[in-house]
Amino acid sequence: MFENWFQKLSSNRKKDTSMGMLLKTAGHSGDFIRFYNGNTPTPFWISYFKSLIDPNVLHRDILAYLKKQSFHSLDELKAMVSVEEVIVIGDLDEIQNKLYDGYVMIQFHEHDKKCALIKAGKKKHRQIDVSEVEFTVIGPKQAFVESLDTNLNLIRQRLPVPQLVFKEVLVGKLTKTKVIVAFIDGIADEENVNTMVQRLSDIEFDEVVDVSILQQIINDNSKSVFPQYLNTEKPDRVASLLGEGKVAVLSEGSSQVFTAPTSYFEMFVSQEDYYIPWVVGSFFRVLRFFSIFFSVVATPMYVAVLTYHYEMIPADMLSTLISSRTAIPFPPVAEVLFMELTIELLREAGARLPTKVGQTLGIVGGIVIGQAAVAAGLTSNVLLIIVALAALASFTTPDYKMANSIRLIRFPFIICAALWGGLGIVFCFCFFIIHLLRLTSLGRPYFSPFYPPRAWDFRDSFIRLAFNKLHKRPFHLQTEDQLRFNPKRANRKKDIDE
Repeated sequence: MFENWFQKLSSNRKKDTSMGMLLKTAGHSGDFIRFYNGNTPTPFWISYFKSLIDPNVLHRDILAYLKKQSFHSLDELKAMVSVEEVIVIGDLDEIQNKLYDGYVMIQFHEHDKKCALIKAGKKKHRQIDVSEVEFTVIGPKQAFVESLDTNLNLIRQRLPVPQLVFKEVLVGKLTKTKVIVAFIDGIADEENVNTMVQRLSDIEFDEVVDVSILQQIINDNSKSVFPQYLNTEKPDRVASLLGEGKVAVLSEGSSQVFTAPTSYFEMFVSQEDYYIPWVVGSFFRVLRFFSIFFSVVATPMYVAVLTYHYEMIPADMLSTLISSRTAIPFPPVAEVLFMELTIELLREAGARLPTKVGQTLGIVGGIVIGQAAVAAGLTSNVLLIIVALAALASFTTPDYKMANSIRLIRFPFIICAALWGGLGIVFCFCFFIIHLLRLTSLGRPYFSPFYPPRAWDFRDSFIRLAFNKLHKRPFHLQTEDQLRFNPKRANRKKDIDE
C-alpha cells in the first residue's frame, strides 16, 4: 500500500512539473498573462496570451460570468460561459497548442493538469477585395483573403450542399499552420483525396506560411519548372473546379488556393472563358496557345535563321535585315540574349516596385532602352520588334506560375538554336514534350487529354463547346459521379407557350 501511495505521489509530481514547465516556458514571453483571481465566489487561475485574444470577449463573455457566479467543477464552468467553444482537457500538448491559438486557460489550482480552455482568439485580416492577379472583365470580382474562415465561407456560399467536405491538417513544426483539404463527397475520386491528405500529413518542414510552399513540398516532381497544381485567388473558379471533381487546398494566412489534379492545358484556361459565348471563348483559348508558342520560339527562330538558315529569308526581307545589322558587332545569339535579359530585368523591376512606379518604369524604361540600344548599334530594329511581340504574347498566360515557366524555358531554346540551328529547336521542343508526357499531378497524367488520349476531354481543352455538350466531367479525373446532368432532358428547349 505504501508503494502504491508513493508511486501515485511521484506521478502527481511529474504531472505538476510538466504543467509547471509549460507555464514557465510561456512565461518567458512578455505578452503571457497569468494571475490568481481570489475575489470571486469561486477562486481560479487564468492564463492567456494578450496578443492573441480579443479583450472584449475576455471581459464581456468570460470574466463577467466568472466574477458573479460560483462553479464547483470545470463542467459547470463550461455550461455557464456564453462562448461557442469551451473545452475541458488534460492533454498538455493540446493545452499548449490551444494557448497559442488564442484560448484562455482556467484552473482551480496553480498546477492542475486538467483545465478549461475558452476560445477568445483575435484574428485580424483585410476585407474581401477584387482579384489582382486573375483579373476578369466579366464575372465575379471577389478574391480570397488571408483568413481561412473567410475563404471557407466564400466557397460555402457558392456550394451550399452537405456533400462539400473540409478536412483539416496541421502542417509545420513551428508555424502549426491550419490547412484545409476541400472536396465534394460522391464526386471527387477518393484516391485523390487520400493522396492529398497523406502528402500533407507527412510534411516534416518546420515552417509553412503559404500554399506555394506546400506545393513545392508535395510536388510529384520537384525538379520540374512547370507548376503541377493550379493556383487561383477566385472563389468562383474553386467552386467550379470542385464541381468537376478536383481537390482544393486552403491554408491559414494565404490568399491563394491550389487545386489538383490539373493538366498542362488547364493552365491556359481563364474562368472568363465560361462567362462569354463558347465561340468567343474558344477563339481566345486558341489565341493564347498560339501566343505561348510564338513567345517561346520567336527569338530562337531569329537566331537559327540568321546563324545557319539565312537562305530561308525572302529576298525582299534580306535587304532590310542586312541594313539593320550592318553596324552591330555581336552575333545574333549575343544580341538576342542581351534583349531578352533586358526585358526580364524590366519585368522584375516593375513587379518589385510600387504599382504606379512599376508601370512607369516598364513603359518608359522599355522605350528609352530600346531606342538607345538601336542608336548605339547593340541590336537591330527587327529584333526589337520580335522581342517586344514575344514579351507581349507571354502576357496572355492566365496562370502566373506558368507564365514564369514560359519565360524561363525560352533561354534553353535560344542556346540550342545558337548551337544547332533549327535542329536544336526541334531537339529542345522534343525534350520538353517528353518531360511533360512523363510529368504527373497528384499521380494523374499532366499532359491529358493528349496523353493518355481522352477524346471526350477535348471538348473543354483547346476549345470550349456549348454547355449542353459538356454533360460529363473530365474523364482523366476518374470521378465517382461522371455525369453532370441528363443530356436528353437538357436538350428539351420548350418554352411555356409551345
